[in-house]
Amino acid sequence: MPRLLGLKLKYERLSSASFKNIRFQNYMKELLIKALHEAGYILLGYSGKISEYTIKESQSSIVTKADIESEKKIIDIILEKFPEHNTLGEETGFQNRSSEFTWVIDPLDGTSNFAAGIPWFGVIICVLKNSIPVMAGCFLPVQNEIYFAEKGKGATRNGEKIKVSSETELKNILAAYSLDYSDEPGKTEREAKLIQQVVSSIRNLRSTNSLIDFCYTADGKLGACMNQTTKIWDIAAPGLIIEEAGGIVTDFQGNPFDFSLNAGNYGRNFTIIGSNKVLHSELIKILNNGLQ
Repeated sequence: MPRLLGLKLKYERLSSASFKNIRFQNYMKELLIKALHEAGYILLGYSGKISEYTIKESQSSIVTKADIESEKKIIDIILEKFPEHNTLGEETGFQNRSSEFTWVIDPLDGTSNFAAGIPWFGVIICVLKNSIPVMAGCFLPVQNEIYFAEKGKGATRNGEKIKVSSETELKNILAAYSLDYSDEPGKTEREAKLIQQVVSSIRNLRSTNSLIDFCYTADGKLGACMNQTTKIWDIAAPGLIIEEAGGIVTDFQGNPFDFSLNAGNYGRNFTIIGSNKVLHSELIKILNNGLQ
């Protein structure tokens, strides 16, 4: 596993206003990375051993024992040191403690891959300050990679700076477009037509339907990533990482995200496209033409 950073996680009860304090930021970073690691260890312990799962809102959305254990571990780590902070977990929902800080948690992104024994899964954690992402981490435990970003400080993979692709021609990139089962009449057919237009403009299409698509866009392996069916815990952290790697992340209409913490917002689906500045605008045109 990537080693923990050099700080000793000595807790000091600093006020929320201290986020601009370097010591406070470093402490929060250490805590976030610790939570990613420990949740990742749990997932690896279950990897290849999951035979039972529960279907949630649709046949493409499932939950396993690993999801539940991972989220509990993350929240326990956070609340031990920041008991006043809010948490928003995929499995436990929004726990409002009236803090300006909210930890948004996806304890196992790529659950269907994980349950099938496919190594395309990981842990996602994002810290919001007043609904704005300020710190984010994604851990790919099988690949042994941590992607991390702080607002205004750039993005890293295992401590090394990363950048989105500098390619300016769609025909030269690999792009990810993921979609899920939908019982909405006509939605899958419309998406298939949209994917056809995307495929006609790029070199090749790829998809893990997990955080890997976002991480690989952040470090330039993929030229772009697209998805019409995501939740706040899927995209808040990867979105910040892609932006801090020099990219642009918006919805399919080109609008920035609103991560306001109300039930109507954190329960809804978000569309997302992430890429560099040149390719983003080209793909937005294709997507909007296809959605008309």
